[in-house]
Amino acid sequence: MGRLNGDITTSPSTDFFKSNVLGQRSGLFVLFFTEMWERFSFYGMRVLLMQFLTAAVIQGSPFSGWAWTAQQAGALYGTYAMMLYLTPILGGIIADKYIGSRKAVIIGSAIMTLGHAAMAFDTAIMFFLGLICLVIGTGFFKPNMPSILGEMYKDLPEKKDGAYTIFYMGVNAGAFFGMMLCGYIAETYGWHWGFGLAGIFMLLGTLQFVFAKPLMGNLGILDKSVAGEKKETVVSDTDTKNPFTLKDYVLIAIVSIIGFVYAFNDPLSKNGIVDVFAGLDTAFLRGQYIMVIAALILFIYLIVSRILRYDKTVRDRMFAVVLLAFFLIFFFMSFEQGATSLVIVARDNIDRALTGTALTTFNVVNGLLTIVPLTIISWVLIKLAKVTWDKIAISNVVLFVCFGLIWGAAIWMLYQEFNKEASEIKVSWFSILNSFFIIALASTVSKIWESKYNPSAAFKYGFGLILVAIGFLIIGLGSWGIAPGVKISMVFLVLTYLFHTLGELFISPVGLSYVSKLVPARMLAFMFGIWYLAIAIAQKVAAVLGGQVETIQQEYSLSHFFFLFTAIPALAGLLVMLFNPLIKRLMHGIK
Repeated sequence: MGRLNGDITTSPSTDFFKSNVLGQRSGLFVLFFTEMWERFSFYGMRVLLMQFLTAAVIQGSPFSGWAWTAQQAGALYGTYAMMLYLTPILGGIIADKYIGSRKAVIIGSAIMTLGHAAMAFDTAIMFFLGLICLVIGTGFFKPNMPSILGEMYKDLPEKKDGAYTIFYMGVNAGAFFGMMLCGYIAETYGWHWGFGLAGIFMLLGTLQFVFAKPLMGNLGILDKSVAGEKKETVVSDTDTKNPFTLKDYVLIAIVSIIGFVYAFNDPLSKNGIVDVFAGLDTAFLRGQYIMVIAALILFIYLIVSRILRYDKTVRDRMFAVVLLAFFLIFFFMSFEQGATSLVIVARDNIDRALTGTALTTFNVVNGLLTIVPLTIISWVLIKLAKVTWDKIAISNVVLFVCFGLIWGAAIWMLYQEFNKEASEIKVSWFSILNSFFIIALASTVSKIWESKYNPSAAFKYGFGLILVAIGFLIIGLGSWGIAPGVKISMVFLVLTYLFHTLGELFISPVGLSYVSKLVPARMLAFMFGIWYLAIAIAQKVAAVLGGQVETIQQEYSLSHFFFLFTAIPALAGLLVMLFNPLIKRLMHGIK
């Protein structure tokens, strides 16, 4: 892994590796808390976005929104979510070639802090400026945190799985507390208070990472000489094995231009501002969708033509990756309804009113959900501080400030709720269920992967898709036949999130690990790009379809909407399991 601070090597005998916490390198927990506060901010903002955009205009009120339809809000959110998976491709390249992972994380964190701060102001210009900053900042941040973690455990592969598990828990802990507290404050005092709180913790998370530099040594610092050698080797290998032709570059340019123009044209056209594809509209299909279909055909041709230039084994394995990426789209377009349509449904169609014993029971459960994980993570912080105080005292002080604020906000929230005789569960509360169920169930589900019952990749995908379908079936049955104005029991939505999380736990271990196993090094960047592009497409499709919730409810019924999302992932799940023999054959022994 190189050298630390010039003359200290990264051997197990150095201070860098002596300072262990819970059996792992203490630097892991610096990354854990950095990722936790970034996810706190990201999910804390995300859970408010659809609510804010679709809330009624109330002059002079902190709860005034923009009164957009779900379709308009979904179009904007879809473009935002799509860009969050495209900019990291560029951010990873910039970090690898020019600035290194650590600088990229700091730059990304700083830009995201500015983005959250901008959204705290109640003006349209600042709102959109904030979204742009969040997209750019995520591009720098997202790919480079795992990169630093991988570098940290390069010489200790037997500890890597445990390290990534802990890191993943940081992701979910941040999402959990971000959605709970930013959501609660926004729905109690006003939207921009919630946006502002997200920014405060993004700033503090950035500072704790910067001040942890003495512990991190040269991790994530770009070695220009090594980077130059790697670049030269890769270019030479690619040139001799499978060079990009002029036709490849032209196709990439055409597809990219159409994709980006569509991404921004969609929300602009649905808000009546401009539609650059209007001239192509037909009686059956809008012009922008005709262009998207044309771009997809060209993109499929590009992928297939490049893959066909390899020998049979490599070619087959890359086709297996493409197949898995295709079915990944069906998973995310269904699962990500949690960010769009399910937020609208929780607000408008779920019976969230509680009184008496029901309210007391909810408050006790909510109190345990809040205090227990916060206590555990605070205990980890104390252990980290004990081990690393001499080296990174300021970083630890920043973390203690963070946790002081979190404890204060949590206690205040619980005090407010315990002193109410009647209450309505906040809309954002339901969104924390995914993170909670992941934390509660991840270790149990992962035991299946270590047992003799470990299914193949195709069956993991199939089970994951069918579990998501079951989640929609449950809430579809809960809303079936309900008269207009009658609310659905919250039990149905809770169960929906439970099955969606189980579906995620079946699919999440498969994805990127199979890309790295199946794809040759010279095509790895290209195929990772395709993988993230598949997720980006799924995010956009999910938001566009989720934006139809009000339309389908008005023309048919809410249950029709949920049964649509029961059928799509269920059929995709059955299909991918039917493809299992083909996918196994294409993998040529890779498991």
